[in-house]
Amino acid sequence: IGFTKTVALELAQDNITCNAICPGFVETPIVAKQIQDQARTRNMSEEDVMKNVILGSQPTKRFVTTDELAGIFLYLASDLGASANGAH
Repeated sequence: IGFTKTVALELAQDNITCNAICPGFVETPIVAKQIQDQARTRNMSEEDVMKNVILGSQPTKRFVTTDELAGIFLYLASDLGASANGAH
């Protein structure tokens, strides 16, 4: 995050922005496989792994979707996101 803010400050006068996107767990096939593996390793149900292990420390208690991430990326890359600089 510190590097992101430094880059944002260094390049701001050139109209180049730099932002960090830290979504937490994203609902993907790789994460689904991790849930299965963790359930087997911990001898827990997949539901318990999702609730208590994977999403336990995530404030929203839900997975971020790839569509949500795409929207953030598009916003930051567009003219609408030009004033977002050094954010995380």
